[in-house]
Amino acid sequence: MPIYEYTCGDCGTAFEHLARTLSDKPEKCPSCGRQKKLVKLLSAFAPASATPSLPSGCRGCAGAPHCAASANGGCGMM
Repeated sequence: MPIYEYTCGDCGTAFEHLARTLSDKPEKCPSCGRQKKLVKLLSAFAPASATPSLPSGCRGCAGAPHCAASANGGCGMM
């Protein structure tokens, strides 16, 4: 289910809305309660990662025998 970002043209509040169907739109602004001037915003796509983030410079070799930090499970940044 996509999350869309909206802004209210009356009060300027920006908020997110979880769309359960393609035609699902927010009923009203969560701040002021008005619904006439809700504007859908363009937002950046954020892909999900299947692997956890690694420290900068790390090649993910902590399990490899040649990694200096493999004994600690840390990053040797070879």
